[in-house]
Amino acid sequence: MSTALVTGATAGIGAEFARQLAARGHDLVLVARDAARLEASATALRALGVRVEALVADLADRDGMGRVAERLTDASRPVDVLVNNAGFGTTGRLDDPDTSDQERGIAVMAVAPLVLAAAAASAMKQRGHGRIINVASLSAWITQGGYSAVKAYAKVWSEGLSAQLAGSGVTATALCPGWVRTEFHQRAGLESGGIPSWVWVDAERCVRECLEHADRGKVLSIPTKRWKVAAFVLQHAPRSLVHGISRRVAGMQH
Repeated sequence: MSTALVTGATAGIGAEFARQLAARGHDLVLVARDAARLEASATALRALGVRVEALVADLADRDGMGRVAERLTDASRPVDVLVNNAGFGTTGRLDDPDTSDQERGIAVMAVAPLVLAAAAASAMKQRGHGRIINVASLSAWITQGGYSAVKAYAKVWSEGLSAQLAGSGVTATALCPGWVRTEFHQRAGLESGGIPSWVWVDAERCVRECLEHADRGKVLSIPTKRWKVAAFVLQHAPRSLVHGISRRVAGMQH
């Protein structure tokens, strides 16, 4: 039986990845900061008939990253699927001298995935198979402050990783959803009442489509046709239009 490691596994997209991977028969390694919440999630998933390991780690911390990287390279307990999902909505302004929120975002959503994917890819290549899924965002196509910047890194880095892994049996896929129905916005303190209901996508569909795309070795996974169209338009639109759209999106979330 194969094993999947999911970061940020106790809520939202990460929890849905854990559920669907368990339903596929994968044993799990769940990574999160909150030990009590992590163990509750592990207990619930064990009821699905899979083995579940709970690994407490703060991915903003180098020691935390190191513990997860060590688990990924443990040859006696190989990990076949890595889901780099841990993240949060950075809300600080880029002109605020207090950059702590932005720095933590870069650590959790850029540095940690880089470190963990490098560890996983090295071990997976030796075995000749494996999948790495990195949760980016459709925000990578717009200019919505620090969050867009870090997700643009996640997207482009995933594409580069995929290219370098070509022919190794290991694939890399970046999940780039728009707005997903989770507790993400609430936890970040972002208002979402101004966002039309039709633009939202369920976490279940988002993860299901991503796993299907990863099965086929797709590099970018953009759930739903409407978000594929949005990504195409944003990719080819004049930058002045993208900047205007970005300002409007920011206004809808405040």
